[in-house]
Amino acid sequence: MTSRAESGQPEGLFDDPAAEAGAAPSAASEPVRGSAGDDTGGAGRPLAVRMRPRALDEVVGQGHLLGPGTPIRQLVDRDVPMSLVLWGPPGTGKTTLATVVSHVTSRRFVEVSAVSDGVKRVRAEIDLARRELGMTGRQTVLFVDEVHRFNKAQQDALLPAVENRWVSFIGATTENPFFSVISPLLSRSLLLTLEPLGEDDLREVIRRALADERGLDGAAGLDPAAEDHLIRLAGGDARRALTYLEAASLVVDDGGVIDVDVLEKAVDRAAVRYDREGDQHYDVISAFIKSIRGSDVDAALHYLARMIEAGEDPRFIARRLIVHASEDVGMADPTALQTAVAAAQAVEFVGLPEARINLAQAVIHLSLAPKSNAVITAVDAALGDVRKGLAGAVPGHLRDAHYKGAAKIGHGQGYKYAHDHPGGVVRQQYAPDAVHGREYYRPTRHGAESRFTEVLARIRSVLRGSRTGDAP
Repeated sequence: MTSRAESGQPEGLFDDPAAEAGAAPSAASEPVRGSAGDDTGGAGRPLAVRMRPRALDEVVGQGHLLGPGTPIRQLVDRDVPMSLVLWGPPGTGKTTLATVVSHVTSRRFVEVSAVSDGVKRVRAEIDLARRELGMTGRQTVLFVDEVHRFNKAQQDALLPAVENRWVSFIGATTENPFFSVISPLLSRSLLLTLEPLGEDDLREVIRRALADERGLDGAAGLDPAAEDHLIRLAGGDARRALTYLEAASLVVDDGGVIDVDVLEKAVDRAAVRYDREGDQHYDVISAFIKSIRGSDVDAALHYLARMIEAGEDPRFIARRLIVHASEDVGMADPTALQTAVAAAQAVEFVGLPEARINLAQAVIHLSLAPKSNAVITAVDAALGDVRKGLAGAVPGHLRDAHYKGAAKIGHGQGYKYAHDHPGGVVRQQYAPDAVHGREYYRPTRHGAESRFTEVLARIRSVLRGSRTGDAP
């Protein structure tokens, strides 16, 4: 998150010592409205700040928050007093939305950074907002950046102002507010969740910055391969995309074109040669799975890192791990599937970059686990027989006997209830005649599956009458 100074936002009334002490604001201390998006004096400010939208219609992404009737629209279009908590990853537009409110409404806009400001500053701002509201009726938007960095006492200081609507509070946080924001403040605010920007959104942000007079104004071009690499590097973060773009633009001559080599040098990040819809995609995922199957944990981690760095969808990686857990590990380590599914859930709940750790744990588990393909071999053998027409009628004693009249046609007659017999296994035919006696599952002696080899042999001997007693 950017600080107030970095964002270019007006310093506001509170840089005046008299105002800080609680005196009435002077005309000289009145904030300059709209400075974050003005064209004047912006040449020395970061590109990400210069390109910050000045109206809601300029905001890219977050469409679920900006439609008609949404809280942000009401705050902007109708000046409805309300308090909001904006939760999302860096570079998704939290400060941008707060800044837009400052530009397009008649309210005073005050930004407090929880990184550098304390409770004294917060109380001074609230006192001034109360006086302004009482004397002129003018409302104040109090934007607290990184609100999760405030401790409980500092967040408590916001409660009277939020409760009495002396200010319209907007808090921005990258941390889960249910853990980082006190319950009384959260219950008095609307929680809005921002999502990482998609590829199309980032592309629009980049192209707008290249052409807009507030941005590079055509001073540099960007070739398609470099644009794709820049989008991968950004990882859904618009600020990061513009920061890298600005760094690269300083390397080329005026009117020059930024290519992948220039971008690599400017941001010190090598471009991973990887086409998510081409050969590299299929070759790398193939090598990834074969490395896990071959128990080469180091090679598997290399391919995992390669895919993550290239911007591969982590959900795709997680899905492949789930398949592999049953296809190549199976009953040799039944916990492998649990680990893979847990990693997939972590990808959904946590997301990158943190979920790389969960994916790596699953890769290590699956790589080092004993291997068995008995599960996929069994199900494919059963499917093969069914496709050949080896199905046949369900044996009469296994058919549904719960409806009236079933007994008259012999359904359920002769069925032996397994729990009434030693070991819960009894001699009885379960498969249709066409496949009776066929063995699909052939467990290996690898890992935990060796136990199932012995158990299965005993069960089959009881089912077929060659043995009686406690099979398992």
